[in-house]
Amino acid sequence: MLLIVIPARYASTRFPGKPLAMIGDKSMIQRVYEQAQSSTLADEIVVATDDERIYDHVAAFGGKVVMTAHHHLSGTDRCAEVASLFPDAEWVVNLQGDEPFIQAEQIDLLCRTLIASKGGIATLAKKITQEQQLFDANCVKVVCSQQGEALYFSRHSIPFVRGVKQADWLSKSLHNKHIGLYGFRREILLELAQLPPSPLELAESLEQLRWLDHGYRIAVGITELETVGIDTPEDLLDIIQH
Repeated sequence: MLLIVIPARYASTRFPGKPLAMIGDKSMIQRVYEQAQSSTLADEIVVATDDERIYDHVAAFGGKVVMTAHHHLSGTDRCAEVASLFPDAEWVVNLQGDEPFIQAEQIDLLCRTLIASKGGIATLAKKITQEQQLFDANCVKVVCSQQGEALYFSRHSIPFVRGVKQADWLSKSLHNKHIGLYGFRREILLELAQLPPSPLELAESLEQLRWLDHGYRIAVGITELETVGIDTPEDLLDIIQH
């Protein structure tokens, strides 16, 4: 069984109430839910929230929703709580609640990458083609091994291309943007939820570095499709206007 969990919290610092923000005639969380439904590999889809307003809204449009604890520090921890309620789930996908334009092909690519992975964790990346992204600290970069597994994630531009002007880095070396979707073998997800924060994670403020720091392997699927995450009200306004 493959379970998709959509973590959705109301108290976002940069965008309070983000899951309930309207995009046209539907809320953001409903659009994410419907994109998950378009996956050909998902068996079950559940929204995980700690807020009654989100819970009631998801139930009203016919979605499946679970109320989770308030203390979770990450979407992964919230997913782990839900996964513990589904013992028949072999695979668990964490689909961010602020990705209303995620494509079914990307969700299915993540699922296939996960099922084929040796380490029981998978994520996605896309080749960077714009210099602005390469040097944007909000755009997380990932470098991979020749076996298609993550070696490191960073907010910095990696790899460093020695002896080449920065303006030429994209033409001289491969740079990949990390796309923040994750898939886990269920037992691995439950293990990850018990790990303490690591020095690398704290330095870069990237949760996935905790997993690498503790020796876990992360398979990376490469997509050619762009994603549009929404972090602030300005992001949403920009999308609506364009």
